[in-house]
Amino acid sequence: MKIPAEENVSPRFELFLLGDDEKKVTEAADTRIPSSSLFTFNKEDHTLGNMLRARLLQSTHVLFAGYKVPHPLFSKFELRVQTDGEITPRAALVQACRDLVNDLGTLSREFTKEWELRKMAGDGVSSMEK
Repeated sequence: MKIPAEENVSPRFELFLLGDDEKKVTEAADTRIPSSSLFTFNKEDHTLGNMLRARLLQSTHVLFAGYKVPHPLFSKFELRVQTDGEITPRAALVQACRDLVNDLGTLSREFTKEWELRKMAGDGVSSMEK
């Protein structure tokens, strides 16, 4: 007897809505490496993982930042951060998040400004239809 594919797939909302007992981020200190922590992000994927990793590596206090997705069917990733000891891995991650929010705000403002300028110039719609 075959099982229909639809019955074997979790509902889409389970990919991004947290359950009652789930936390968005958990931190586990790595006792083998000094000033290192492993953060587990639930209901997130490569998009956020790669942005955080790249932003963390721009900090002078971060020695290592890397992430992995343990299994492609589950929307979670693990981010490992090691710092030089002047700041904690958690503080480095919080600062990276703040910097990313600022960067994305700038991107949104600049995109909106350019879009409105193109609409005013008349190139917005006509060039996209071609």
